[in-house]
Amino acid sequence: MNRDTLYAVFIEELVNVAPDLDAGTINRDDQLQDDLELDSMDVLNLVAALHDRLGIDIPEDDYLQIETPAKAADYLAARCK
Repeated sequence: MNRDTLYAVFIEELVNVAPDLDAGTINRDDQLQDDLELDSMDVLNLVAALHDRLGIDIPEDDYLQIETPAKAADYLAARCK
């Protein structure tokens, strides 16, 4: 999958985890917790959803690398080779 596809997957799973978010208003550099107001359980659910969908393990030490949609797309692209 290319970066743009992975970005779309990330946004889709993000909105599934936090249905009060509008995919059209999420910016590439929005912080999951600070800007989008996800709590730690939401982040864990997002990581689990990404694992289920993409088969990628995201260790807790890597959570900062997925703190924005743009960073997450880069991280997922590097892991989906």
